[in-house]
Amino acid sequence: MSDIADRSLAYEGVKRIEWADRSMPVLRQIRERFAAERPLDGLKVAACMHITTETAGLIRTLQAGGASVALAASNPLSTQDDTAAALVEEYGAEVFARAGTDREGYYAHIHQALETGPDFVLDDGCDLVNTLHTDRTDLLGTVKAGCEQTTTGVIRLHQMAREGALKFPVVAVNDTDTKHMFDNRYGTGQSTLDGIVRATNTLLAGKTVVIAGFGYCGRGLAERARGLGARVVVTEIDPVKALDATMQGFAVLPMAEAAVEGDVFITVTGNRDVVNGDHLAVMKDGAILANSGHFDVEIDVRALSDMAVEVHHGIRPQTDEYVLADGRRLVLLAEGRLVNLAAAEGHPAAVMDMSFADQALTCAWLAASHASLSPAVHDVPKEIDTEVARLKLASMSVSIDLLTPDQEDYLHSWRIGS
Repeated sequence: MSDIADRSLAYEGVKRIEWADRSMPVLRQIRERFAAERPLDGLKVAACMHITTETAGLIRTLQAGGASVALAASNPLSTQDDTAAALVEEYGAEVFARAGTDREGYYAHIHQALETGPDFVLDDGCDLVNTLHTDRTDLLGTVKAGCEQTTTGVIRLHQMAREGALKFPVVAVNDTDTKHMFDNRYGTGQSTLDGIVRATNTLLAGKTVVIAGFGYCGRGLAERARGLGARVVVTEIDPVKALDATMQGFAVLPMAEAAVEGDVFITVTGNRDVVNGDHLAVMKDGAILANSGHFDVEIDVRALSDMAVEVHHGIRPQTDEYVLADGRRLVLLAEGRLVNLAAAEGHPAAVMDMSFADQALTCAWLAASHASLSPAVHDVPKEIDTEVARLKLASMSVSIDLLTPDQEDYLHSWRIGS
């Protein structure tokens, strides 16, 4: 039995799901294909994902393929209660999620989703897979395979695999080219700044924006912040990424130095304590702190709370002000959780069209291929990535060249010289 906040919100949820669906043409095509081919017939899927209108498109696609789906939230602050209601009342999914639930409720919902005895699992951050391998080992024998949607989750899965702890194959959907390019770079880049602006109504032009991490997410953020007129400073631990940022014209500094200069701080590293107490101690009055990494560990919120003599909660939606002993005020957004989903609506639907198309096609591939895969982290087959890109280009009315037979021969022969 589902556990959601308000079933009467289903009508509003359906309207918003249908609106998002208009911007997801690739997933719509896959849904039609799944309805005809039924590649997931009779399979049970348990998912731990953000409960958004875009996720609803994926759930409906899996159902069209014949799967029954139980869904828990991967972040309490991103749950859209109207979407949850629509999925239950109109689309027949089981949903265990309420906006703003506490840590105990969050894990209770993951356990409820797992109680369905899934054949496949979809995760966004590895909390569901982690729960399976710690608290619900009794279910491991029935899980055939899984998918992971985010960088943080893939990092955790590789650690499990290295230690021999991972008991079934998991595909790193996060690592496909189409997912990196659209979701991480264009999606995170736009939606994170959207969340910051919605929460604070700050003008980014003329501000110094410090971005911790220059992976795909950090690159997208840096490009868009610069486009809005901000001076961008990047902090990094990877020399190659730091060099890339430098060559693109961004300032690169250690966080200890950037902390003094920044007006807005955004963390996208997947690691903890990226902004720590020492950094907080030297920041400007009014500095804004936002995290767009998956877990709420990148900004040391505990240190911030210990330093504060007053905390003004909710001075704006998802905006808390911490007053320090010297009178400086530091502004924390979304409790240090994912600011793009807590203070805004997450990635635009056109972005998630790509990510969830990858996810849906990978599920179908796993249904046919899981028995041949070892308990390890696997890449999405290249042909799936290529197919998603091809469908997306077609939906945008973009055509590309095709190789001629002579060109094919040239690329596959070593005998042809200059």
